[in-house]
Amino acid sequence: MISRFSLIMWLVSAGVIGLAFAAEGKTVNFVAIAMFFLFVIATLGITYWAAKKTRTAKDFYTAGGGITGFQNGLALAGDFMSAASFLGIAGLVYTSGYDGLLYSIGFLVGWPIVMFLLSEPLRNLGKYTFADVTSFRLEQTRIRLLAAIGSLSVITFYLIAQMVGAGKLIQLLFGIPYLYSVIIVGALMITYVAFGGMLATTWIQIIKAILLLGGATFMAIMVLIHFGFSFGDLFQTAVQNHSKGESIMAPGGLVSDPLNAISLGLALMFGTAGLPHILMRFFTVPNAKEARKSVFFATGFIGYFYILTFIIGFGAIALFVQHPEFFVNAKQIIVDNVPKIVDAADESKNLIGDKKALQGGENMAAVLLANAVGGPAFMGFISAVAFATILAVVAGLTLAGASTLSHDLYANVIAKTKDEQKEIQVSKIATFVIGILAIILGIVFEKQNVAFMVGLAFAIAASVNFPILLLSIYWRNLTTTGAFWGALAGLIVALVLIVISPTVWVDVFKNPEPIIKLKNPAIFSMATTFILTILISKIDNSKRAQEDREGFETQYFRSQTGIGAEGAVKH
Repeated sequence: MISRFSLIMWLVSAGVIGLAFAAEGKTVNFVAIAMFFLFVIATLGITYWAAKKTRTAKDFYTAGGGITGFQNGLALAGDFMSAASFLGIAGLVYTSGYDGLLYSIGFLVGWPIVMFLLSEPLRNLGKYTFADVTSFRLEQTRIRLLAAIGSLSVITFYLIAQMVGAGKLIQLLFGIPYLYSVIIVGALMITYVAFGGMLATTWIQIIKAILLLGGATFMAIMVLIHFGFSFGDLFQTAVQNHSKGESIMAPGGLVSDPLNAISLGLALMFGTAGLPHILMRFFTVPNAKEARKSVFFATGFIGYFYILTFIIGFGAIALFVQHPEFFVNAKQIIVDNVPKIVDAADESKNLIGDKKALQGGENMAAVLLANAVGGPAFMGFISAVAFATILAVVAGLTLAGASTLSHDLYANVIAKTKDEQKEIQVSKIATFVIGILAIILGIVFEKQNVAFMVGLAFAIAASVNFPILLLSIYWRNLTTTGAFWGALAGLIVALVLIVISPTVWVDVFKNPEPIIKLKNPAIFSMATTFILTILISKIDNSKRAQEDREGFETQYFRSQTGIGAEGAVKH
């Protein structure tokens, strides 16, 4: 069944790409295509291997809990280092310089929070999803329903951004129509998750992390070779080339408003600790010690990667002056024996750092730099790695969404059944539904500015998932009523504020002015959740509230000792 289905997926993908090439008649990078097919073949092979080992619900959701801390650290890094991290942050550094690191620092700071506050209690208390933790002593129905709303909201917004990014990336790099690009990504992610479960998803994320770290390392080294491994020369050349001059080395160019900066930082830091597809990975290791180790390794890999994106971004600023072919309507002239990139219509304009002047936009800075330092072959490799990056992330998101629908909603709210085989069947159906929905949403949002969706996903994770998870583990007085209404209010505030902000009210709805100037709602939506949850819990004297408080001691003992937690499955 699996081998036949995988073969069909492979043939369909190959046929679609071949027909698309013939229809479009575009020049394509055959190295990128070859690398793309090698990755697809390898990952389908992994899926076939994983399918034979996936027999129980624990196998499907957590790979049997037998992933080591180092392996899970690589998988966490592979799951977290999305196309937004690789292409987006490199592009931000290219356009804004120093301030481009604002996002990477915010993402990275969230990981120690995960390690010290959440990783061990999650592994000790949970089973398959973080809703297992929040509902440990609270009422199952309302809390799992709340967790499902928060998780599915985060996953949906995150998935739309990834699908649109995947479609645009493959359309640009491989020369195939956007529609076919989105369908290919959707078909592959359905195959990985429905048949291979967490085991296949884990190893796809590990392979992707190794490829991405290796490719980014080579690119950074090649950039430094151009400047004799002198960061001073690299930055000096970048300042000379960039249209903003020395301002690219100073803060404040990307987010100048302190309130926006703080709100964005809160979303990135605490949103990381509330992403369901990241939290789910802590149930794949055998014990709390390995959970802590996995975060340690993941933090190291991710931090190293963000250093590389900084070098890559500045390398693009410094080296693109020698490549007029990377720009739209640009040519090269010689000024005082120094090559300069100028606009064909206005020879006095320097295009370095202009997000609209670069072929494919600023998000293609890393891919074009690969061409500059390693030629078309290396560009093909990086293009395929970027595609692998998207596939690994959407597979993790799809698995998290499927587990929410099957385990949290179906098994514990709707059917209230312990039938594992039925639960796995529902998971696979949910995978197909989420995959098809992702394809449709990717097509619908093709022309929309989806940059706000990633920010909104992090804002919701920080405003709904993180506060309730933290309070349920560490605060004795948390009650079901307080958690439910507090988090629901935080979700509503986050959604309303993002709609009336510049990112939606102006960029999407095309209104001349936003109702509020705040681009990220986390500073208000997080505060809403924490304040209302605490206030309602304090005044809640119901019988259910008493039971919630009395269950804290048992929960806290298990969260700190691990006694009673499930172990790994040995095959």
